[in-house]
Amino acid sequence: MQTSRAARPRLPRGRQGEPDIDDLTQLLDVPAAQPRARGSVALSVRTDGAVTRLRDLRQAGSLKVMFPRSAPEAKQAVIVNTAGGVTGGDRFTLNATVEQDARLVLTTQAAERAYRAQPGAPGRIRNRLSVAGGGALDWLPQETILFEGSNLERETRIDLDADARLLFVEPLIFGRRAMGETLTDLRFRDRVDIRRVGAPLFLDATGFDGDAEAHLDRPHIAGGARAIALIAMVAPEAETHLAPLRAILPATAGASLIGPDLLVARILAPDGFALRAALMPILRRLSGGPLPRPWMI
Repeated sequence: MQTSRAARPRLPRGRQGEPDIDDLTQLLDVPAAQPRARGSVALSVRTDGAVTRLRDLRQAGSLKVMFPRSAPEAKQAVIVNTAGGVTGGDRFTLNATVEQDARLVLTTQAAERAYRAQPGAPGRIRNRLSVAGGGALDWLPQETILFEGSNLERETRIDLDADARLLFVEPLIFGRRAMGETLTDLRFRDRVDIRRVGAPLFLDATGFDGDAEAHLDRPHIAGGARAIALIAMVAPEAETHLAPLRAILPATAGASLIGPDLLVARILAPDGFALRAALMPILRRLSGGPLPRPWMI
């Protein structure tokens, strides 16, 4: 029996006689694949007498970690995103473990940037942090800057043992006001989940979808602010910081003692410069020492 084949389209040829990829993509009506960044870091620290040392480190893809010189009682780690930012389809994962009586200070080399993404393709960041009894974690990333058209989903889960300590900050900037940037098309989801011995201690969720400028301009939302920060401190002496903290907060900020050892503050600022100026003295006081070097650059 004789069979027939459907006529095949003639493939356009490049200079060396090979199919031209751009023309072939158009011919087959297949969208060009976008590059995707993948990165993961897993690290743990332990004590060696009065010194905190690195126990384990695994890193892959475009997420790296550096360890600058720091005080021996605390290990300082600087997270580096070699992809230069986050866009649609990117996936980044960080897992950090602080063992008993150890102290870890985590920060970022620079501000994280969330760039324009294709529709329906969010970039995702997942942070999983745990602190054992007597241990302490300072989570001090620099600002996350959201750009027009960005689509970012971020989730941070922190598990604390009964007497573990935590200092947490997340600064967020909506476009660079000095550059005249506006955000009228934005998707952002952020969730912070802090637990103690498995039970919820502090839960916070933030969401923007669409015109962030109009949303932030509402008096009962942000009153025109373009930079915000969340600060949380879990420590036995948290209550002693409340009055001094309120004394140095700007007028567009507030602090509350949610529990006997849980202090939470929020800051609104007109731009990233004003936000950092407000944050630095607060973080110095709550951490009891100098900030990581990248915050000074």
